[in-house]
Amino acid sequence: MTLSTYLLYLAAVLLLVVTPGPTMLMCMTRALHHGPRAAMTSVAGSVTAVLCVMLLSAMGLGALLASSETAFTVAKTLGAAYLVWLGIKTLRSPAPALQVDAAALPSRRSFYLQGFLVGASNPKAVLFFAAFFPQFLDPAAPMLPQFALLALSFMALEFGVLTACALGVARLAPWLVRSGPARWINRVCGSLFALMGGLLLFARRGA
Repeated sequence: MTLSTYLLYLAAVLLLVVTPGPTMLMCMTRALHHGPRAAMTSVAGSVTAVLCVMLLSAMGLGALLASSETAFTVAKTLGAAYLVWLGIKTLRSPAPALQVDAAALPSRRSFYLQGFLVGASNPKAVLFFAAFFPQFLDPAAPMLPQFALLALSFMALEFGVLTACALGVARLAPWLVRSGPARWINRVCGSLFALMGGLLLFARRGA
């Protein structure tokens, strides 16, 4: 692909990853409740999910979801149910504390798995990659190097944006807890998770 095509791809991806969504919200709440290390573990899980979604799209799952209403409905229902469950769990969580008790933290595997599940919860992501990638591929050039470049670039931008959000919230956490807004964070974030899950239920393949 040409340099201008690649730069256009980077601009499109950057616009996509800076748009608030369940993954960004999850990383920010983990940073607030459990500290930057827990948030970065969730970031790693989310980026891994992005890679898996891209690979599944390349392997034909995107075509399956686009052609089968049943497969798409099952996938989106499972994803929506997980986001709603996460929202309820966040709503019921206690307010963030000033000091994070390392001994009381869930395992890193738990944070990683949650990041992975949130990152992979939307079947429309598979359709997006299936439709998005081909626009930037040169059919006359080898596919594997191009796919690797696009995938690694997407993952790098996703990782950078989520890291900035997680670490930024972690630095603001003491002020948020002392000044009072933290009391509403669980309510707002939990409601947003549930809302995103509900909206996912109304998603259509062609939307």
